[in-house]
Amino acid sequence: MDSSQLYSLAEQYYLPVYSPRRAILDHGKGSRVWDRDGKEYIDFAAGIAVNGLGHAHPALIKALTDQAAKMWHTSNVFVSEPPLKLAQKIVETSGFATKVFFCNSGAEANEAAIKIARRYASMQGRSADQRVILTFENSFHGRTLATVTAGGQAKYRESFEPLPPGFRYATFNDLESARAAFADGAVCAVLVEPVQGEGGVTAASKEFLEGLRALCDANDALLMLDEVQCGMGRTGTLYAWQQYDLQPDVVTIAKALGAGMPIGAMLVGPKVADTMSVGTHGTTFGGNLLSTAVAYEALNLLDSDEIRENVTKQAQAIHDGLEAINNDLKCFSEYRGRGLMMGAVLTDDYAPRMTEILDRCMEKGLLALQAGPTVLRFLPPLNINDDDVAEGLQRLRESLSQ
Repeated sequence: MDSSQLYSLAEQYYLPVYSPRRAILDHGKGSRVWDRDGKEYIDFAAGIAVNGLGHAHPALIKALTDQAAKMWHTSNVFVSEPPLKLAQKIVETSGFATKVFFCNSGAEANEAAIKIARRYASMQGRSADQRVILTFENSFHGRTLATVTAGGQAKYRESFEPLPPGFRYATFNDLESARAAFADGAVCAVLVEPVQGEGGVTAASKEFLEGLRALCDANDALLMLDEVQCGMGRTGTLYAWQQYDLQPDVVTIAKALGAGMPIGAMLVGPKVADTMSVGTHGTTFGGNLLSTAVAYEALNLLDSDEIRENVTKQAQAIHDGLEAINNDLKCFSEYRGRGLMMGAVLTDDYAPRMTEILDRCMEKGLLALQAGPTVLRFLPPLNINDDDVAEGLQRLRESLSQ
């Protein structure tokens, strides 16, 4: 079938919850991908921060094929080596965790965090109305009914009422707003992204995130960090929270953990490690052998000086490139984010053209993203090389110049 036939099939058979771009991506290598018609693209999106090691990495292909030849799935009725090795590796590299729960996505990891917070509060003797979870405006924690309610963006909740109760919202990077939310003693946990992704690529300030830790300590509440997008080396450290002077109680990860294979995980520290017991939570596919075999190899690669140094180097190169573009075109008003999780806020003249700009990026051979109505978002593979960064920036310049 040609591309037009595949577009027609997508319109016929997919539930229309997406508006995909008119390119059928077929294969990739490193930080470049090709569509079915042979057009090449520089990948500054990485599958929304999933392909942290790019495409067709030989070590990941070997991990997948070696495991595929042995066994694909057993369920959690049995203990298997690949998920156990990954769990050990995650705990050893986490800096705080003692236990891990595997699932299939970031949303499921956040669902598990919500459940463990509520159960922890219950074990403390708190009534149901004292088990409120505090989240923040513009946050994004997933698309399930609970996580879409936890997220601080009303547009994702509209028409899905009635919503699960027990969530409260404060202003991101405003510690006084968070303090006010704690005032009635009902908050049992805080769920927060160290760097908001979908909400505009905005990093939490040191005062804010460390202040949340202090508020949680003072109120015997859990600090739960959603690192689904900002984790796994993207900000320059394996976890974004490692750039702050704190330790979390719970961290959720997904996306780049599997480097393209679907997997999520909830990491818990000693405070809540014994909160769940047999039968209180579970999932059929969590800890799948193929996903965990690949994730184990991916984590070995992501937790390396080579990746950390490349993130620092290429983040500076992209920042410098954006500034050079802006000096000529006056298209950006602000740069946001950490490491290779970057956002460029379009000026008032350019922001209304967001859709057109992203379409032109595709025409010029660049995969990029947006975050909210005004922010161009860049999430390239963490091992992207100098030539691909330079070429991607040139294609971006051409897209913005028209």
